[in-house]
Amino acid sequence: MKKLTIVGILFLAVLISCSTGDDNNGGGDQSGFDRKALLENLADNIAIPAYENLSASLASLQTSASDFTTTVNVDNLIALRNSWSQAYIAWQSVSFFEIGKAEEISFRNFMNVYPVASTAIDANIAGGAYDLTLVSKQDEQGFAALDYMLNGLGADDNETVAVYNDPVTGAGYRQYLSDLTARMVQLTDVVLSDWKGGYRDTFVNNSGSSATSSFDKLVNDYIFHYEKHLRAGKIGIPAGAFTGTPLEDRVEAYYDGDLSKTLFMANLDAMQNFFNGRYFDSSTTGESFKSYLDYLNEIKEGEDLSALINARFNTARTVAEGLEDNLSSQVRTDNTLMLQTFDRLQENVILLKVDMLSAFSVVVDYVDADGD
Repeated sequence: MKKLTIVGILFLAVLISCSTGDDNNGGGDQSGFDRKALLENLADNIAIPAYENLSASLASLQTSASDFTTTVNVDNLIALRNSWSQAYIAWQSVSFFEIGKAEEISFRNFMNVYPVASTAIDANIAGGAYDLTLVSKQDEQGFAALDYMLNGLGADDNETVAVYNDPVTGAGYRQYLSDLTARMVQLTDVVLSDWKGGYRDTFVNNSGSSATSSFDKLVNDYIFHYEKHLRAGKIGIPAGAFTGTPLEDRVEAYYDGDLSKTLFMANLDAMQNFFNGRYFDSSTTGESFKSYLDYLNEIKEGEDLSALINARFNTARTVAEGLEDNLSSQVRTDNTLMLQTFDRLQENVILLKVDMLSAFSVVVDYVDADGD
């Protein structure tokens, strides 16, 4: 993330001054709240279990890929697609943890940059030589590349199978598919192993209030993902919210056609659950951003700030439920609903980025690029 400039700091100060009014912002006593307990809950009950789930899903994906490349037929293609979609959904629960080893290795960018560079992928396969560790290859791998490899090579299942069975070029496609899944498994194992090794304790014990503390970095990473990847990447950019020009090919899982809404909803749910400290795949909750705000007794517009944030999450979800499963089709047929979803997501940006950050005495550490 880019560091904040002086202009950005002044802009944030104006936003804060405009948002405060006569509400209680940052008036609570922060000294008594146990940030370490919050970090322990987020690490032990949310992040690590979510990474374990992704790792298991990717192992199943790799097995399905091996089955398909060994015996290329329609049944194995369908099974591979199912494994890919399940792993893609699992990814939505870890995508905002760009901290620690994930940040160090640019995990998110190697796993899920879209739109994918399909022409470059075809060139990689034709040439037979490629290095997926290069930053320049980030849009030629990951979930989006698998989307192209499984859903974008033929008009139907039989045509796709024919590509992989081609006596001249088929071996190259099979190898690239295997390399993609192996790379995703390897990257995930690196991040998960780090969490389960020394990083978990490092993360939890760095519970201070400086810009380099785990809490301050985590809050910034969380808001950055909400603003740039959930709000903008999944909805705003395809809808043309920033340019006035819709871009239907910029949706997640573009070639699949019917998964993009599911991925958005899964990420929205994961981000709200994280805000509330809800254990992964459980209804149990622990210390969280919400409980911290409640401890501080943060009030906005006469209501608890945490309740307002949850209400904005729920409103965005309600509007998004009316979207088609295929967000690319939604952009073409009724982009107004995409823009309405974007607007509902935008309502939470100020609450999270200004009011919550102010309450936590955390300074934003990235620069806006879209003028919000």
